[in-house]
Parts: sequence; structure tokens; C-alpha cells
Amino acid sequence: MFAPVFAIVILLLSLPLLFVFGFFHVVRLGFENLGFPPEAVLLLLVLMLLGSFFNIPLGRRKLVEVQERNFFGLVSRKRMMFQGLSLNVGGGLIPFLIALFLLTRVPLEPTLLATAFMVLISFKLARPIPGKGIGVPFLLPPLFAVLFAFLLVPEAPALVAFVAGTLGIIIGADLLRLPWVMRGQVGMLSIGGAGVFDGIFLVGIVSALLAGL
Repeated sequence: MFAPVFAIVILLLSLPLLFVFGFFHVVRLGFENLGFPPEAVLLLLVLMLLGSFFNIPLGRRKLVEVQERNFFGLVSRKRMMFQGLSLNVGGGLIPFLIALFLLTRVPLEPTLLATAFMVLISFKLARPIPGKGIGVPFLLPPLFAVLFAFLLVPEAPALVAFVAGTLGIIIGADLLRLPWVMRGQVGMLSIGGAGVFDGIFLVGIVSALLAGL
């Protein structure tokens, strides 16, 4: 009687662990498609996981007054909050550096053209998420990055897809949309703030995985 219930409980408890293992298996395949050896993949993942806890300030923080409402809007109070911008090491800086490194291993002009297309698409797809920053659809950018990579540089689609996808999101969705978001943003906004689960990294690695497959 209790065996099926126990099995269901064990399965539910193991689902997050299975998801994490599946996620990092996909990431490993994506990096291998980029030509990184297994030991380098492990090092990059460790660096990105640790880097997820660190943000590099970009510019000076500004102290702003915020009006907060509680109890269904019946009670309001004012408090001071910092407003500013930072770059997450694991989710923003490291993917950016990897993209720059891979840029030296691919034909420059067609790769920059693919990146320019991705900047335009990322800019159009970017949408503000109140209290968080900027969001983009998960699957569309990688599909476009792979399409441009195969059309423009068919001899190295995985590398070009990663470069175009990563730089396209950073420039088109984050940097070009930054003034638009910061006007209504209260608090600290972090580019790549979700670490290895951030859209910058995920778009690049999924692009590489799809191109490799």
C-alpha cells in the first residue's frame, strides 16, 4: 500500500536533481560542439557557477526614493533604494569572453553579419519584465542564430551560432534596451544576473547545441 506512494514521493524529490543533471549534460554537449575538451568544460562550468555569485558594478549607484504600498494599497510609505547597473560574472562576463575568443576562430565578416542580424532580432524580441529587467523568448533567438550560422558560415555553424547568439543578446536585448529599462527600473539591474540560467548564456549554448546536432 505504501510502496507506490513512497515511489511517487522519491520521484518528485528527485526531479530537481534530474533536471540539474540534464541541464549540465546539455551544457557539456554544447561546449563540446564548440571544440572545448571535457576538462575545459568542467573548468568553465565551475567558473560560471562561482561567478554567478559576483556582480561587477558598471558606473555609480544612485539613491532614489521609492513609494511602497502595503495592505492592498491602503498603507504607503517612502523608503530609499539604490539604483544602478552591474555585470554578472558567471552569466554575462564569461559568456562574453568565450564569444570573443571564438570570434578569433571563425571567418570575421560573415560572423559579424550574423551577429548584426541577431542584434536586430534580439532588440525586437526584448521585452521589459517589471522588477527584473529584460526578457527574450527562449527558443526563437537560438533558432535564428543557427539559421544565420548555417547560411553564412556552414563550415563552422556551432561556433558562429554561439558568437552571434551571445553577442546578439548582450548588444540587442541588454545594451540597446538599457535606457528604456533603466527609466522605470528601481533597484540594482544585473546583466546576466541569473548566472548559468541566464538568457545570455542559454541562448549561446543552445545555439551551439542545435548547430552541432
